[in-house]
Amino acid sequence: MDYTKRRNLNRGYMKLEVWHRGMDLFEFAFRLAGPVSDFKLKSQFTDAAQSVSANIAEGYGRRTLPEYIQYLYIAKGSLAETLTRAAGLLRVRLLSEATFDEFDALHYEVENKLLALIGSLESKRDDHTWQDTLPQR
Repeated sequence: MDYTKRRNLNRGYMKLEVWHRGMDLFEFAFRLAGPVSDFKLKSQFTDAAQSVSANIAEGYGRRTLPEYIQYLYIAKGSLAETLTRAAGLLRVRLLSEATFDEFDALHYEVENKLLALIGSLESKRDDHTWQDTLPQR
């Protein structure tokens, strides 16, 4: 899905598969939280899920490699929180095992894509191939 037709260097995160799948994870979490009557639990679950793609975007927008990696680690933490909240919903039987398994599969995909991105960026950091300044016109 294209969210906007406007493109520039700062919006490059919208090309990342991990960002798109993170948005899919948020959408899935939001739909799962619909019938949850506990407002705080619903809010924490959806906030954690939305935080994944939001932190990928924010880190990308910072343009410095250390900050980008830091935000990706925050996104990784949000992923852990999201899965923990989903496991809690399963445990209190607000999610079926089949639904939890479907959510877990998407979560696992996002998690592995995020780990791969972190690994790639850490390699760029180590071999000094990251350019964190905007190109001159």
